[in-house]
Amino acid sequence: MGIGATAGVAAAGGIALTAQASSGTGASSGGSGAARVASSEALAFDKDAYTTLTTTITDADGADHDVEYRFYKAITYVAAPVDEKYQCLNVSVPVRIDGTAVDATDAPILFANSVGGYMPSSVADATGVGGGGATGMPGGSPSADTVPSASSSASGEVASGGNGMVNAQGGMVSLPKLALAAGYVVVEPGARGRTLVDADGTYYGVAPAAIVDLKAAVRYVRSNKGRIPGDVDRIVSSGTSAGGALSSLLGASGDSPLYDKLLAAIGAADASDAIFATGAWCPITDLEHADGAYEWNWGSNPTSSSSTVDQAVSKDLRSQFAEYQASLRLKGLNGFGTLTARNYDEYLVRQYMEPSATRYLAALSDADRTTYLAANTFIKWSGGRARFSWADFLTHVGARKKSTPAFDAFDLSAGENNLFGKGTTKARHFTLYSLRHESGGSARLDSDLPATLHLMNPMPFLTQKPNPHRTKHWWIRLGTKDSDTSHTVSANLAAAANALGDEVDHLYYWDEGHGANSDPGDFIKWIAKITNHTPKTR
Repeated sequence: MGIGATAGVAAAGGIALTAQASSGTGASSGGSGAARVASSEALAFDKDAYTTLTTTITDADGADHDVEYRFYKAITYVAAPVDEKYQCLNVSVPVRIDGTAVDATDAPILFANSVGGYMPSSVADATGVGGGGATGMPGGSPSADTVPSASSSASGEVASGGNGMVNAQGGMVSLPKLALAAGYVVVEPGARGRTLVDADGTYYGVAPAAIVDLKAAVRYVRSNKGRIPGDVDRIVSSGTSAGGALSSLLGASGDSPLYDKLLAAIGAADASDAIFATGAWCPITDLEHADGAYEWNWGSNPTSSSSTVDQAVSKDLRSQFAEYQASLRLKGLNGFGTLTARNYDEYLVRQYMEPSATRYLAALSDADRTTYLAANTFIKWSGGRARFSWADFLTHVGARKKSTPAFDAFDLSAGENNLFGKGTTKARHFTLYSLRHESGGSARLDSDLPATLHLMNPMPFLTQKPNPHRTKHWWIRLGTKDSDTSHTVSANLAAAANALGDEVDHLYYWDEGHGANSDPGDFIKWIAKITNHTPKTR
């Protein structure tokens, strides 16, 4: 494990990536076809290198299942790894569920990343399915409001993205375990993250390392078709927060040639990195436009200290959002029309917030509903439907999670500033607004940043030049009280995919915060539906 000697540098779109070969790989990582040849020879899945484990998994309906499975641990998925601790994956294959032998040969594959806060994520020390996570995860079970995005985790204390979700009752949700109990194959990849630094002070996990690693892991799985169990053409990604952003990006950017040189530099397998479906919970994405979107959404809300953010800055950023939103020319779902800064509040209330409140209230007992409505008089309940205004909704949510700017902080303190660091520079500005606020009106972004930002954002792959190899199935979720980013971010993602004719299942969890997953069982059933999967027994 660890970092070895530098083996080469590859450039793509102005982005330089230093590849370092760990001892024992014997692979060159240059940007030529040599790395691909080495990877195709070295990256063969050993189907006999497993440990048989048993566990009891409680499904989303509360039923316990005894599961016997084969656990393949810490498989390095590239031929010239920068850091094997993170560039490895685990595979779990069900063998017997509740005493019945299972044939997972053609089962869907859940590709569950555990990235949180764009931090490094490792599965190397996991002892079974669902055991990986972001480094620096504090002990205990996080609540939905404490699963952070990068901006709220500059200290390095982050919860696991893919496995840090909570349900409406506050219990932990492990999609890998639920998928295994349903008879699916589970792949849990690790990935480099923004805080990794070598002995020379070089940050080797900053953007776009994480998405390059996840693509390489997909390529490893697909290159081993016929050896690795499961249907490699039915890979379904999942992730939360930054992991949700990367899951979205993985789905949107499948087989994009923009990543080819970066993938070759680390010896990725010569295979497709397209996936079949994307599951994304509270995705922290579209980062170069996130400050404006955040102020449009939360600008009038105070911070947790009851203070009001700089309204001049907030106004500037809201204007930027209006311009960006107009440039997208996206139409809302269900025939809403073109989404603009003027009507987005109406759209969010009609399409997402009121239906979310309606579902929540309809599920309560008559007594509990009466109590809730008495405590939340802004909701008008009539004919079994909830009605309220955007302004009242914002008041109901209360304090905003982040200050201004939320993502490209003036003092470079946000996790996203670190994400876009380079070389020995820990953090950089990645928007002109924040850069010029601190450095003057003539300052320019570093020349590599436009290309790097493109590689980290799913939106260009859906709106500027739609990617024909993108996923065509989208499951997007977040809580109505999640103020880690703007509600427009996931709504734009859903609208962009919908405009391309993709299947989009997007909804909000009422009164839930960041990291919520209130319908995990429905996601597992959705996988079976879109993949036409029927469990097979031996």
